Amino acid sequence: MARIVIAGRSAQSREQMASLLSSSGYPVYRLCSSAGELRRVLNDCDDGLLILAGQLPDCSADELFWDYGSQVQILLIARPPVLEACEEAGVFRLALPTSQQAVLGAVEMLTQLHRMRLPRRSADEKQLVEEAKALLMRRDGLTEPQAHRMLQQAAMSRGLRMADCAAQIIKGDGG
Repeated sequence: MARIVIAGRSAQSREQMASLLSSSGYPVYRLCSSAGELRRVLNDCDDGLLILAGQLPDCSADELFWDYGSQVQILLIARPPVLEACEEAGVFRLALPTSQQAVLGAVEMLTQLHRMRLPRRSADEKQLVEEAKALLMRRDGLTEPQAHRMLQQAAMSRGLRMADCAAQIIKGDGG
C-alpha cells in the first residue's frame, strides 16, 4: 500500500483528512504542516501519495511536483483560485467544497496508479542513486532535494532510468 502523507496549513484540515482516510482503511503515514517538514518526510519515503489539504504557506504544489513527482502521486484539494494557480499537469486536483466520496474516489484512483507505476529500483539501483546524489552534493554544493532533482532531470533529458544515469555520473561520464 502506498504511504499516504497529508500536508496543509490548517491542523483541522489535516486531522479531518487523516480521520476520513483512516476510517476508510487507508493508513496515514505522516501529517506535515510546513514544506521543510514535508520535504524531510518525502526524502525518507521512496514512494506514495501526497495529499495537500489546501496550500502550504512556504511551498507550491508545482514545486513539490518538480522535486518529488517521480516518487509520489500528488493530490491538491483546495479552493478554485489555488487550483488555478497550479500549473503542473501532473498534480491531480479536487475543488472545495467536495464530498467525502469524491476524496475517497480520488485517493483510490491514485493508489491504483501508484501500484501500476514502473517497477521499483532494486537495492543496488537505490545505492547507485544515493551515491550519485552524494557525489553531486559534494561536487556542486547542492542540497539532497536539489541533487535528486538534478539527477531526475539528467535522466529524463538523456532518456535513461535514474539508476543508469546515476551510474554514468559516478563513472564521470555525465552530470
